[in-house]
Amino acid sequence: MAIASQYNAKRVEDKWYDYWMKNNYFHSEVDEREPYTIVIPPPNVTGVLHMGHMLNNTIQDVLVRRARLKGFNACWVPGTDHASIATEAKVVAKLKAEGIDKNNLSREEFLQHAWEWTNKHGGIILQQLKKLGASCDWERTKFTMDEDMSASVIKVFVDLYEKGLIYRGYRMVNWDPQAKTTLSDEEVNYEERNARLYYLKYKVDGTEDYLTIATTRPETILGDTAICINPNDERFSHLRGKKAIVPVCNRTIPIIEDEYVDMEFGTGCLKVTPAHDENDKNLGDKHDLEVIDIFNDDATLNHYGLHYEGKDRFVVRAEIVEELEISGFLAKVEDYVNKVGTSERTGAVIEPKLSDQWFLKMKEMAQPAIEAVLGDDINLVPEKFLNTYRHWMENVRDWNISRQLWWGHQIPAYFYGTGKNDFVVAETVEKALEKAREATGNSELQVSDLTQDKDALDTWFSSWLWPMSVFNGVLEPENKEIQYYYPTNDLVTAPEILFFWVARMIMAGYEYRGERPFKNVYLTGIVRDKQRRKMSKSLGNSPDPLALIEQYGADGVRVGMLLSSPAGNDLMFDEDLCKQGSSFSNKIWNAFRLVKSWEISEEIEQPETARMAIDWYTAKFQKTIREIEDHYSKYRISDALMSTYKLIWDDYCSWFLEMVKPGYGEPMDGKTYKAIIAILEDNLKILHPFMPFVTEEIWQAIKERSPEEALIVARWPEEREFGENIIKEFSHAAEVIAGVRKIRKDKNISFKNEIELRVLNNENTSTTFDGVISKMGNISNFEYVNGSVDGALSFRVRSNEYFIPIVGAIDVEAEKKKIQEELNYTEGFLKSVDKKLSNERFVNNAPEKVIAIEKAKKADAEAKIEALKASLNSLK
Repeated sequence: MAIASQYNAKRVEDKWYDYWMKNNYFHSEVDEREPYTIVIPPPNVTGVLHMGHMLNNTIQDVLVRRARLKGFNACWVPGTDHASIATEAKVVAKLKAEGIDKNNLSREEFLQHAWEWTNKHGGIILQQLKKLGASCDWERTKFTMDEDMSASVIKVFVDLYEKGLIYRGYRMVNWDPQAKTTLSDEEVNYEERNARLYYLKYKVDGTEDYLTIATTRPETILGDTAICINPNDERFSHLRGKKAIVPVCNRTIPIIEDEYVDMEFGTGCLKVTPAHDENDKNLGDKHDLEVIDIFNDDATLNHYGLHYEGKDRFVVRAEIVEELEISGFLAKVEDYVNKVGTSERTGAVIEPKLSDQWFLKMKEMAQPAIEAVLGDDINLVPEKFLNTYRHWMENVRDWNISRQLWWGHQIPAYFYGTGKNDFVVAETVEKALEKAREATGNSELQVSDLTQDKDALDTWFSSWLWPMSVFNGVLEPENKEIQYYYPTNDLVTAPEILFFWVARMIMAGYEYRGERPFKNVYLTGIVRDKQRRKMSKSLGNSPDPLALIEQYGADGVRVGMLLSSPAGNDLMFDEDLCKQGSSFSNKIWNAFRLVKSWEISEEIEQPETARMAIDWYTAKFQKTIREIEDHYSKYRISDALMSTYKLIWDDYCSWFLEMVKPGYGEPMDGKTYKAIIAILEDNLKILHPFMPFVTEEIWQAIKERSPEEALIVARWPEEREFGENIIKEFSHAAEVIAGVRKIRKDKNISFKNEIELRVLNNENTSTTFDGVISKMGNISNFEYVNGSVDGALSFRVRSNEYFIPIVGAIDVEAEKKKIQEELNYTEGFLKSVDKKLSNERFVNNAPEKVIAIEKAKKADAEAKIEALKASLNSLK
């Protein structure tokens, strides 16, 4: 076939991805081979590809393609997550734009809109991953709201409830007023913010005295139900048993005593607002205080807010401070830095809120997950995350798993009465009816008498089952697929979801299968720009991945992403690396074109130089493949790429092909050509995981192949014994060739002109590659000598001296004149430096750094003069 003069990435990528799909190479079925399994971290169903996805999925594809080449039954399961909060927010925004209020819809009507949105926008990201070359088993694509996936979630909820691990409790939770739902502790980000500390005066009831409290949230005084002092604080002994009056609302509240109060903080008097602070709630429970919730679900004030009703909490903060100041209740204001909790999803400031919610007890489930990671059952890469993991798991709190959302898995709890505990938990409404009849003793109860809990489960409560549920391992724990593919091998994900997802999957794995869900967890870094800023839409610093693929080709982008991506360390993305990746594609393509351009003859003998080149490269390949295997075993994927890159760019393209290349217009012997093709094929195999498209294109262009002979299903090169000595010998020869080339370049000696080379072999260097040196240096006469050679240009390689006689090669007189001129200039320069350094005034007054620079100039000039004089002497 004709070889295109230029590599066309777009044409090649479309062609081979279609070919791979048509021949079903990505699909896996249970068979006798050893499985290699990865489950994709499911992206949001309505999401689009970003740079983090690019990095994560490139690494997964590298691992899967390598496993396929190594003969494993590779299975990479793709899928998407229903993403309750994010998707519901998008649907609500869409409805609002159409003039529809979610509150005016029934649950069924809203879910119809949500499914329409999901079906329209869902799965786009999976199609985009195909552009990257992702070799997922697309026939296995799962969605966390699929019927069987949903059934798995509900079954697990019921099981954990019946085990006493899930319970319903009235507790202080993290409330996201923008999404109008609770969040787990792990979904709250804490950030330092500049705030104000307000000192407010409360009148002591029945006196003319005032006490002062300090707060960062003056709007919450409308929910105060006590003032608390420390019983050991003598400053306030006169307040014992008295009451205070809350400013603005004029509510009379008790002054209580508790050692919880820090006498050193603020004024020593603490306002107690049980509805809006967890510590205050604990105090309230202890002292039987009233609980007054002043906020609506959107963090506007309710009727307890009096004349501020309906206004946002931050608006009220500003207005109530003004009112307090006018009324004389504001003593002073100080600047203050405090930590504020914000929603991981919406960025809204979290509001502590008392609410009936569902919780999962974590302490008991965490224990096997701690032991698995701290032992050697599961590897975290890099290990620096071990301590973080252990700290979180040893201090884990119960998981709030209910969300005030409609999009998601509705909690399978059914209420049959008005009491808090008048409910049953069951997988279906029919089973719930049976349980309700049993609980009440009322056989007349009907389905219509049951009301299902309106809340949905936290999205992570479905994705924590992902490695099992994608193989239907929850509903059918003994089925052949879960028995074969589970536990999976590698999980590639981001450190920020180590607790949201990874830790919980480990817990679920041990709870439901008694074993780990995966062996290795590879934690990628965060993709940042060159200024170390995290890439984001708001900063406008995140390039469009598809535009990068369009410009540099998928292979180029994959290489660009991996060239600077050590595990667990942030990636400083630079588009120039994609350009470098694209250049690598072109380099490989042009090297292949060169090989295919050679005329082959079976009549001629193999030159000794070609045999030596083949022996050397074979040894170098074997050494490199061991390095690559070591990098893979330690999940140093970027290092594995760099070793492969250097082998092919430097050793194969720059050295090997030059060593075996036939003379101009001459044919190549058949034996050498066959060896070159075999070497090329091995190169393509180890490069394929990183650059699947260009390697498959070249592989198929070498000769006609059947679908069974495609590169994607070829066999990884075998490790064989090799000699280190030949590699060392060529390393020395390469330095000699570089020395010859430098002299040719410096002295403008054309490569077409033959030269002679004399060697003073002081270290008894091997002569193995003398023929290669002669060929690559265009040397007519290569000779060993016992002493220096007069009238020659020279250079050193280690302790050996190499001489190039210049008779006929250069104009000796012109060269001498040129060297003399340079010598004269350098001697003049040295005199000026000496003059400066002999100037006592200069030396005494100049900074040490300046004097050091001048001394370095002197030393450099003296060394150069010595070298120039030696060159002149050799030309006499």
